[in-house]
Amino acid sequence: MEKTSEQTAENNPFEYTLSLIGGKWKMRIIYRLSRQQTQRYGELKQHITGITHKMLTSQLKELECSGIVHRKSFNEVPPRVEYTLTEKGKTLMPVLDLMCNWGVEHQN
Repeated sequence: MEKTSEQTAENNPFEYTLSLIGGKWKMRIIYRLSRQQTQRYGELKQHITGITHKMLTSQLKELECSGIVHRKSFNEVPPRVEYTLTEKGKTLMPVLDLMCNWGVEHQN
């Protein structure tokens, strides 16, 4: 019997972490939120070059379900939604900072 990706992620910390932050966009979103503590949807869309509306929406929902991003909706007209990193999300920053440092050292 072949293991599903969920079973693999449950038993392997690397796979679990990758399931939460892997892909083209999630680390960019997390990094952006770490630099600008609170961001509105439009600000994220503007600063993450190349991401589509549909992809940004789905990635934010996944990050919210994972407990990495907090979404705060305001009962205003026009509607306003803000995104911030949760405490769990902030614990990823040392890892992303190390990745940035590695890129500075090895770029070119």
